[in-house]
Order: sequence, then structure tokens, then C-alpha cells
Amino acid sequence: MTDIRNHTFDYIAFMEKHKRVLGILYIVSGTFQIISMLIISAVISSIIPFIFEEAEPDVQWIFEWIVPFIRLISVIVIVFFSIPSIIAGWGLLNHKKWALTMALVLGCFKLFSFPIGTALGIYTIWIYTQENRSVGQV
Repeated sequence: MTDIRNHTFDYIAFMEKHKRVLGILYIVSGTFQIISMLIISAVISSIIPFIFEEAEPDVQWIFEWIVPFIRLISVIVIVFFSIPSIIAGWGLLNHKKWALTMALVLGCFKLFSFPIGTALGIYTIWIYTQENRSVGQV
């Protein structure tokens, strides 16, 4: 009986370490996404005026809406993916029950971001399935 309790405790501690690592990865991932989106937006906003000056007058209208469109895409990525990633990471580090489910949803979206996002998404799904398996067995 004591051996089963020790095994269960070891497994729970093992999964808590994985959730901590996942939380750190989500915070780093979200922060990196915010920084990269801001850099991309700034670079494109800096380059477009020079291209606008060299463009023919009949195609200059395209460049007038490209900069706001790029900024809009950056804001959408930050609001819907980066900030929730940081929140999910914080929740995982603070042992919040909702955090693993939030990380699972974000991990499914990250699967499409090859190669690092794919690895993070697979790791998230693995932790979620192991967590649910351990809850069912205990």
C-alpha cells in the first residue's frame, strides 16, 4: 500500500515539474511573439515609405493600406495568441486549474507554427493527456 502511494506521489511530482517547464515555455513563447511582432511591424513601417516614394502613382494606393494592415495583424496576434500564452504560463506556474486547459487550446494553435510551436503544442498535448490519465487513475 505504501509503495502505491509513493509511486502516485512521485508521478504527481513528476507532472508538476513538467507543468512548471510548460509554464516557463509559454511565458517565453508569448514574450518572444510580442517582441517579434513589434519588430516586424516597426521594420515594415520603416521600409514602406521608401518603397512608396519609388512606386508609380497608380500603385501607391496599395502602400497606403499595407502599413495599417500589418499593424492590425500584429495587434491581432499579440491579443489573441501572445498575451493568452503569457497568462497560461503564469497560471501553470501558480497551479491554477484553468491554466492547463487554456494551454491546451493555445497548444493546438501552436501546432501550425513549425518547428518550435509544433514541439510546444505536442508537449502541451502530452502533459494534458498525462494529467487527465493520472486524475483518472488516482
